[in-house]
Amino acid sequence: MTTNLENSYAYCQQLAKQTAGNFYYSFLALRKEQFRAMCVLYAYMRLVDDLGDSPELSLEERGAALTRWRHELQRALDQQPLDQSEEFHPCLPAVVDMIQRYEIPVHYFFDVITGVESDLQPVTFQTFDDLADYCYHVAGVVGLCCIHIWGFHDDRAVEASIDCGLAFQLTNILRDLAEDADLGRVYLPQEDLHRFDYRQSDIQARVYDQRFRELMQFEVDRARVYYQNSERLFEYISPEGRRILKAMYQIYGGILNEIERLDYQVYTTRAGLPRWRKLLIAGEALIASRWFSGWAAR
Repeated sequence: MTTNLENSYAYCQQLAKQTAGNFYYSFLALRKEQFRAMCVLYAYMRLVDDLGDSPELSLEERGAALTRWRHELQRALDQQPLDQSEEFHPCLPAVVDMIQRYEIPVHYFFDVITGVESDLQPVTFQTFDDLADYCYHVAGVVGLCCIHIWGFHDDRAVEASIDCGLAFQLTNILRDLAEDADLGRVYLPQEDLHRFDYRQSDIQARVYDQRFRELMQFEVDRARVYYQNSERLFEYISPEGRRILKAMYQIYGGILNEIERLDYQVYTTRAGLPRWRKLLIAGEALIASRWFSGWAAR
């Protein structure tokens, strides 16, 4: 690879600092090597997501870009050089190093490409199982990579991490319902829409009525089940991981609570936490890390 490894790590850290928002500061609660790895993981996932959503490219061009990325990642993993006129993307040396250091299954990084590729066409899911499979590819694999970086001591962490990713992604889907519909993406399962006699065309028309509120309450309740199911993950991961996971729970869980507080009016209001509160959550994780490190050193 032509990119120096340290330069690759520096590139990923800078990208994370510029685009990860408050999550970047919560990463600081980790040990230095874990912090660097989380920046690399974030950078990789961000770059793949950007390839799939780039407004400057047509759908065909986005698909081609993701295919090139898949091939470039495989070559980097195999230590196969590109043509003399080309270089690997600057994040990939650090990605390969991170995978090797933390023994992360390689297929997770290809799975997320598959998930992003599925968004290139109009999205509908017939069943919740179909949606759960999509959530695994775009969120569950992220959690699985995280627990390898943080450290875990029980194989049950794998299933719990997938449930956690599902809870977080369901929260995103409910928050972004209108925005996604404008892009031709309706993630709520058709079986759920039928259950409440609410149609895809109603989402596109922003119909806010009792049917919609009941549908949203059903989906929020379902998300909370996965939040509860995944709480056991705290038992299986390292203390450093627990601090980051707690921050993520507070942020995503706070968004879910805000959706409910708004009486599910996500068509006109974007549910979210104020910046000061997210900074507070990140700060609490960082302070807890500094206190724990000082106490453990005694």
